[in-house]
Amino acid sequence: MQVFQPVENIADFRSLDEGEILCGYLDGMTGSPCTLAEVSRSYWHGWRNGLVDGGFTERDGPQLRLEAQFWALST
Repeated sequence: MQVFQPVENIADFRSLDEGEILCGYLDGMTGSPCTLAEVSRSYWHGWRNGLVDGGFTERDGPQLRLEAQFWALST
């Protein structure tokens, strides 16, 4: 089984494929399952965030750290 490391910094985020992030996000928003052996890290990142925004789970540490970095850039 494939294991992905969560995205925790902006540089890492920017290395991901935006289209795959969006596809994963949309699937996560509906609560669709994710089979790690069949997806990329970009898709998985989007899926995890979609699950949070869809109300299926809470943000975890890596998501909060990445969010804080983006927030710091905008202030």
